[in-house]
Amino acid sequence: MSLWTSLEPASATVDPGGSTTVRLRLRNTGDVVDEYRFEAVGDVAPWTVVEPQTLRLYPGTTGTVELTFAPPRTPDATAGPNPYAVRITPTEHPEAVTVPEGNLTITPFTEVRAELVPPTVKGRFRGRPKLAVDNLGNTKLTASVSGSDNGDQLSYDLHPSNVQIEPGRAAFVKATLKPRQIIWFGSKEERPYKFAVQRSGVAPLDVEGTYVQRGFLPRWLATFLGVFMALAITFVMLWIAYKPQVRSEAKERLDETGVSTLAPSASATPPPPPTPTAPASTPPPAAQSPAAGGGGGGGGGGSEEEKKKAPEKTAATAVQALAADDPGGRHICYRVFVTGKGWTDAVCDGETAGTVGENKALKAINVAVSGAKRTGSAAFVHDPGSTNGKGDYNGKPWSFAPDGIDNYFGSTKADAPNMLGFTINVDDGGGSVCQTTHVRNEGWHGMGCDKPGEGEGYIFGGTLSNDLWLEAVKFTV
Repeated sequence: MSLWTSLEPASATVDPGGSTTVRLRLRNTGDVVDEYRFEAVGDVAPWTVVEPQTLRLYPGTTGTVELTFAPPRTPDATAGPNPYAVRITPTEHPEAVTVPEGNLTITPFTEVRAELVPPTVKGRFRGRPKLAVDNLGNTKLTASVSGSDNGDQLSYDLHPSNVQIEPGRAAFVKATLKPRQIIWFGSKEERPYKFAVQRSGVAPLDVEGTYVQRGFLPRWLATFLGVFMALAITFVMLWIAYKPQVRSEAKERLDETGVSTLAPSASATPPPPPTPTAPASTPPPAAQSPAAGGGGGGGGGGSEEEKKKAPEKTAATAVQALAADDPGGRHICYRVFVTGKGWTDAVCDGETAGTVGENKALKAINVAVSGAKRTGSAAFVHDPGSTNGKGDYNGKPWSFAPDGIDNYFGSTKADAPNMLGFTINVDDGGGSVCQTTHVRNEGWHGMGCDKPGEGEGYIFGGTLSNDLWLEAVKFTV
């Protein structure tokens, strides 16, 4: 078998969301009629269409095949040069495969999305919103974040203030808002503000939010204290202006007669109290041998190892500590059960729980919230009897838990199925909860949040595919 091929042009350029065409010319230089099959290979193969897919050539004749490249406008279309190839398999000699190679340059594009979580925060002395910045372009994003408001009424503490985000990834900026003046008395006041995501050479992306500053003391208490102080001052002024004269006629008459009403006393100092009698001493109780049984007064039962064992630190333990430091804030803490490792340490408010790149599936998740009334959730798991390639909720109902209490979904049993995804809400769908998941072979998914009053009142995270599973999660409220 003999075959001559040529790509025209060998290098091409295309914009994400557009398309371009390259011609592949080939000549049958052999002495028999042959039919050729064409297949695109390489990273750009999913976006490549070959027409026609088969071509029959007589000896000495030439044919043309068109390769159409149409990369999507998503982070998957990596900017820069991307090599590609076409596998040509002759029917008469399938072992004599030819693979001409070319180069496709995908132009870069930038797309940024930013969202405040939550958009409205409340507090007397501070507010703690989070800014989620998603890089939806196909190049690395470098940006700085700053805050501002009308009248310079708030100060801003941002961590980090500069972010670098890979294509298809998201970053969280933790912010602390502090009012420059405290409202000691009176009703709450709304203070609009905005965060600016600034990139070099382009206009900043503004995200607006509201900080509701509460008064330190309610208005009715201020009115009560004002009335009380006014009455107190009035009473003191009247007392000073009118000082009553008190006279005792009985004392004056006794003075006139020289009679004293005091009884005679031998001493002006009262006698000391009687000395208490010391109780008889009692012998100490006999020591009790281990064979006698009983726990003792303060020792309790159990072995020394059980006494030294520390209590398990769950998601509720972590969120209760946050709630104690920030009574008016909204927080979510969580931990995951990893195959072969067990429960991880609890993390909170956008931190990663689980493993990345170790190919270890999650079996269960433990969540607890504060400032969000309660949380509800259900696990979507692997279905060994699936006929549509998707998992199932396995007949498990939703599980609920109020603020500060552990909520568990999934299973930690040895034969428990892998978790593919989950549904979750807070405030019975009346509040916002956000999640992002790391799925095997797919990496981190984009940040997703439910919108109170819209949709089903919950957010789904993860994958429906029965062949994948969760490896790590992040939550914010």
